[in-house]
Amino acid sequence: MRDIKLADLEPGDEATICGFNDNSSGNDRLRELGLVDGTPLRVIKYAPLGDPIEIKVRGFYLSLRKSMARQIRVRRRGRLGQ
Repeated sequence: MRDIKLADLEPGDEATICGFNDNSSGNDRLRELGLVDGTPLRVIKYAPLGDPIEIKVRGFYLSLRKSMARQIRVRRRGRLGQ
């Protein structure tokens, strides 16, 4: 399976984090929140205009700008309900 960007997932998709596209300081903050390699997540929804994206990770809900979600590489695991 190939890596895709978190921003490319649809609501209900489940994935596992497999890295970041760069080493910016924003990525350090995401790692502090628990978004590290191997962490499973689920896309909950997108805001009406498409930005931000809401995900559920480690039992909490987190909203990310699409620009930040494009920096997170994931492997899709499936879709909730499938």
